[in-house]
Amino acid sequence: MAIDDVDISQLIVENYFSALKERLRSDVCLVGAGPANLVAATLLAQAGRKVTLFEKKLAPGGGMWGGGMMFSRIVVQPEAKHLLDEFGIGYTRDSRTSLLVADSVEAAAALTFHACRAGVAIFNLISAEDVLIENERVTGLVINWTPVGLNKLHVDPIMVRAAAVVDGTGHDALLCELVARRGLKLATATGGVVGEGAMAAETGERLVVERTGEIFPGLWLLGMAAAAVHGSPRMGPIFGGMMLSGEKLANLLKEI
Repeated sequence: MAIDDVDISQLIVENYFSALKERLRSDVCLVGAGPANLVAATLLAQAGRKVTLFEKKLAPGGGMWGGGMMFSRIVVQPEAKHLLDEFGIGYTRDSRTSLLVADSVEAAAALTFHACRAGVAIFNLISAEDVLIENERVTGLVINWTPVGLNKLHVDPIMVRAAAVVDGTGHDALLCELVARRGLKLATATGGVVGEGAMAAETGERLVVERTGEIFPGLWLLGMAAAAVHGSPRMGPIFGGMMLSGEKLANLLKEI
């Protein structure tokens, strides 16, 4: 069979833009393809929701790929074991602590694979520049190619709409920062982004799940973004809280 070079280009362009056009309106738009958002997106898609995930970097997976200090291992507490099992992630149990140890590369790859298989549309190298706000409610996102921002190019963005928007941008809590900058009040102690606290894994893991939820009408947060916005401690390379946070968010959004 002869292969024409332009046929290759045509297939890529047609298929990509058909997929993007289909996702200009979604049930849920999530920003940041870290482990919390990957879990949430997968469970929501499995429940029949139309789910779109934007990731500014080349690869989904967030900070999970690097393990702890580039040692490709992560720790997960037993409370999140059912999620490791559900996503087919292998692990060993430490006999001294009962903590579970998983390969960070396998974990990030498995979460990404299951999200795609569940029907989540993942668009990498796309950044959220802003949020759409109508009648004091977040109703969508303003998006652009990541290289546009990196190179400070004067290129206007496009807009997408969703019934729920999720801030999974980690330490930056980007979407919450954008809302707070406009003088709108977040559901925090100060009404703004408090900033994450010092390292304390046990407290941080508990609070990141407790503080997962709606932070402003139409805007939800989870994972490290929840820690950063509410002032909870960071927790380092233990990822059970991230996964449980994603599970909680999915359950909350499935109810509305």
